[in-house]
Amino acid sequence: MAYNLTEGNGMNYFLDGYRQFANFEGRTSRKQYWMFYLFYLISYVFFAIIDGLLRTGGLFIALFALVSLLPNIAIVTRRLHDINKSGWWQLLMFIPVIGAIVLFIFLLMKGEESENRFGVVPMG
Repeated sequence: MAYNLTEGNGMNYFLDGYRQFANFEGRTSRKQYWMFYLFYLISYVFFAIIDGLLRTGGLFIALFALVSLLPNIAIVTRRLHDINKSGWWQLLMFIPVIGAIVLFIFLLMKGEESENRFGVVPMG
């Protein structure tokens, strides 16, 4: 199956999340966010398997998590901007259970279909 690189495929969304690792402005669509997250999880499992095979005690997972921290915060911020919410809503994660559920619902919500205070409608 051929992918149209102008529209982006899952790996492009993943790599783009790392290219924009410190971009906290603008918007990210649901598709862009969830494709990034899917490939993040696949990578996490890959590094877990490598850690298990090499018996490194989680070294590769820890390094991957550390390298991915800022890109994850940035892409969630841009995703929240798509629903016209501030990136500070990520702090809900510090409220046990309820905060994670509310943030998860926010991440599932459809973005605004028109320009909002955070920018134009993202492609994808």
